[in-house]
Amino acid sequence: QVQLAESGGGLVQAGGSLSLSCAASGSISSITHMGWFRQAPGQERELVATISSDGTPYYADSRKGRFTISGDNAKNTVYLQMNSLKPEDAAMYCCAARNRWTFRYEYWGQGTQVTVSS
Repeated sequence: QVQLAESGGGLVQAGGSLSLSCAASGSISSITHMGWFRQAPGQERELVATISSDGTPYYADSRKGRFTISGDNAKNTVYLQMNSLKPEDAAMYCCAARNRWTFRYEYWGQGTQVTVSS
């Protein structure tokens, strides 16, 4: 099992920045990627960005240029730097980890709320 703990959400004005962190613990060797997903009220969960264990990032198109995902393997932690935030970025942001055997994002954190005021 893998446990994920997010931190760093909060309230920010439009145009501002926030940094999220996600620390993994447990069976770290069973995961290959970690990523961030978000879900706003009444909307489906959507991918924000992922990063592989070798540091290769992937971004959903609409987040390219504004969001940066990074990782620290020594700390088993991934980060999401969000700049130029827009009201439509407001959502519950959840960290997830992909199981190396099933290739699915099976491990999820509790989430951290990001609110963007206009």
